[in-house]
Amino acid sequence: MSPPATEEELARHYSFSERDLSLIRQRRGEANRLGFAVQLCLLRFPGRGLEAGREVSDTVIQWVGRQLRIDTSCWLSYASRAQTRREHLVELRSWLELTPFRLSDFRRSRSFLCALAMRTDKGALLAAKAMEEWRRLKVAAPPVEVLDRLCASSITEANRRVCALLADSLSTAQQERLDAWLRVKPGTRLTWITWLRQSPLKPNSRQMMEHIDRLREFQSLGLPDGLDRRIHQNRLLKMAREGGQMTSRDLGKYEPQRKYATLVALAVEGTATVIDQIIDLHDRIIGRLLNAARHKHQQRFQQSGRRINDQLLLYGKIGRALVKAKAEGGDAFAAIENVMPWEEFAAGVAETGKLSQPEEFDFLHLLAESWPTIRRYAPAMLEALQFKAAPAGRPVLEAVEQIQALHAGSLKELPAGAPTAFIRKRWEKLVRTDQAQLRALRFVRTEKRPALGRHLGQRLTPVQGL
Repeated sequence: MSPPATEEELARHYSFSERDLSLIRQRRGEANRLGFAVQLCLLRFPGRGLEAGREVSDTVIQWVGRQLRIDTSCWLSYASRAQTRREHLVELRSWLELTPFRLSDFRRSRSFLCALAMRTDKGALLAAKAMEEWRRLKVAAPPVEVLDRLCASSITEANRRVCALLADSLSTAQQERLDAWLRVKPGTRLTWITWLRQSPLKPNSRQMMEHIDRLREFQSLGLPDGLDRRIHQNRLLKMAREGGQMTSRDLGKYEPQRKYATLVALAVEGTATVIDQIIDLHDRIIGRLLNAARHKHQQRFQQSGRRINDQLLLYGKIGRALVKAKAEGGDAFAAIENVMPWEEFAAGVAETGKLSQPEEFDFLHLLAESWPTIRRYAPAMLEALQFKAAPAGRPVLEAVEQIQALHAGSLKELPAGAPTAFIRKRWEKLVRTDQAQLRALRFVRTEKRPALGRHLGQRLTPVQGL
């Protein structure tokens, strides 16, 4: 409710037209003209006249004085009589076609602000919107105390509505389950709500299973579908954050409707957070396994480096002997036996097979050794998460559904027609056997990892919060 302070705002709101100047010049005396002009400015923006005892900034007075070419020192003598000030205010309201603020305006504004307060509880924003609405309707702004009371009552009413939307649809069983969250979890020193808000510590299968248990606990509450869309996301997040900063004892002191509403907000936000953390934890586990496979691949190559070098030197000698035998028309087998006994040559060939790496010289084939780590939690993770896909991601979704069926036991092996078009060339030999029979797609990873994981990150969205 303060007048403009910067020169740009003063120019936009407090520049007089010829019609304004004509009205101002009808006043008698410089003090009255200056005071009348200041009241005109204040009624236009922010929307209030010069009430008794209200101070006006020197910036506004100097700006008005420069336009009227009046010495602003006369301001102190303006309206020594309160009656003159009121008469000017009444005349300006009539000239600007402003109506005084009445009880009906209070009620209409409260209804308007309650709807806005369902999206935000920031009092300054509500006050600004109320002032904009009064200027649009040409209603003179009330004193700041009225505006403060109006915003406070609107926020209070919106809070009641938000709590009702979240809590009133809960069954008795759901309320009892929420009450149990405020009690100590058996076998621990933590309350259920504290345990549910914990983050995973390390990227391993044990932490993953514990986090999946948290997700199942949230899901077992059985909240109605679309409950989180009944209120604005800002209010839901704010209520969840406030509840997250409170102890179980403090939450238990709330009156029932607000307590259950806060716990529901924590459950909705906690479900989305846990799903995000499960996906991230899985991503970190796969990343760790890939790094371990890469390190193991390098280590094995370094360990066998000297033996590989010896074999290369040996086969270099054999190669030169064969070339010489070919040129001289000699026997190739005799040329080999001149370099080394045939039994040693056969043993060296066998050793070469052991030392050789896959044709692509890739470490990915070592990932199969880490499959037990993934197997410990993959069935539970795929069972706990629900996925949807856009049409472009339908093949990936079908692949995920078939993997779920494998873990559930309804499929013993992947069918020959399982979708594989999205698999990168680098991964094809790990997905298919030499007989072109599909293996189980075992690894899910995001960007720059197995193709299934990349498409999961870009094409699929878990229903609850990912």
